[in-house]
Amino acid sequence: MATHAISPPRQLALALPHAESLAREDFLSGPSNADAMALIDCWPDWPANAVVLVGPEGSGKTHLATIWAAAAGARVISAHALDEGGLRSALATGALVVENAAAAADERALFHLINLARDENAYLLFTARTAPSAWPVAIADVASRLRAMPVVTLQAPDDAMLRAVIVKLAADRQLKLEENVVSYLSTHIERSFAAARSAVIALDNEALRLNRPPSRALAADMFRDPP
Repeated sequence: MATHAISPPRQLALALPHAESLAREDFLSGPSNADAMALIDCWPDWPANAVVLVGPEGSGKTHLATIWAAAAGARVISAHALDEGGLRSALATGALVVENAAAAADERALFHLINLARDENAYLLFTARTAPSAWPVAIADVASRLRAMPVVTLQAPDDAMLRAVIVKLAADRQLKLEENVVSYLSTHIERSFAAARSAVIALDNEALRLNRPPSRALAADMFRDPP
């Protein structure tokens, strides 16, 4: 009777959630976000009661907004959830974070929120990937209010910041990367926060799938220079 070798079971990389720490002490400060961090730290001495925090995906907007929300007692709402009937409730604490503000579907609610905050001396922090001048706003009065708001922009990371972000993202996934792995990744991916996040997730998943450590050799296999 023929016998067949039994292959060892294949390790599967499960898409388990990994929470990123948004505590103040875990925010990575550097030249790319110095102005934004200064804005958060100087509250309530803001240049206006409503300000806009702009930056690319993964640049730290939500982290900074979370830090400010804790300090100001602010509620946090998605722009998609803005509704005229719920504005007073949303602004009940005197401070509000509106995430992804460029995607606000109800422009009238946005208009009334800005006016309500001004009338009640409340504070608004809007986050978005682009400046208000680029938002698809149809109502002229809304566009005018938005253009009048101070805008603070998070810049692309420098070398030191990119390496620090890779280390932090790995730590958030309980993944310890050797220095040579961090160095390799930082020089073989796009210089952006989103690319760093994608690279760390991909490396972690591949190491799990292969049941190998997340070594420089594995990183080199995955992120080689194009031919």
